[in-house]
Amino acid sequence: MIDIQELRFDEKGLIPAIVVDAVSKRVLTLAYMNRESLKISMEKGLTCFFSRSRQELWLKGETSGNYQHIVSITADCDRDALVVMVEKDGPACHLGTDSCFEYPVYQSDERQEFSYQGLLELLQGRKTEKKEGSYTTYLFEKGLDKILKKVGEESTEVIIAAKAEDKRETVYEIADLAYHVMVLMVQMGISLEDIHKELASRHVIDHKVKQEKMT
Repeated sequence: MIDIQELRFDEKGLIPAIVVDAVSKRVLTLAYMNRESLKISMEKGLTCFFSRSRQELWLKGETSGNYQHIVSITADCDRDALVVMVEKDGPACHLGTDSCFEYPVYQSDERQEFSYQGLLELLQGRKTEKKEGSYTTYLFEKGLDKILKKVGEESTEVIIAAKAEDKRETVYEIADLAYHVMVLMVQMGISLEDIHKELASRHVIDHKVKQEKMT
């Protein structure tokens, strides 16, 4: 851990803070902190920024309820910018959108961005807005039993490929399994955040057990 005294604030006493969703890894907003707001953020575990337009501190969520719970704060190599990983209670943007970055400027025709959250949202769309000829829509129309059957089949395929020590085939089958599990998640109303929180709680438990063993 570095001391905040090592951070390089600009001539106005500010440092840019890039806020990122700890679950989806999506950039939520770019704000600024001064030394006081950074200290408050670290003390409260909630993002606190300095408003350049109002020239005052503001605790994110204090009026809207959309608090951002800090997971970590990391400085860049020059110590003049921060990445703040958060778990959010609601939209990050004052316009009510999940992120402030919602307006595409350029998109490569050859490279496509992928995220699990993006895939989940696509699957949710296939359930609410039926698309003719879509395999995903077909699964939702058939219902839970069909989805569970596919999860079982794909699990078996993973086992067979792994048993044969075929790495490429195992990767392929794991991807199939992950897709069908995510279809199941949408069917049951389970979010990535639900899974994230469950895994995070297990991580804490394992950490405690490790500490106990060390003492």
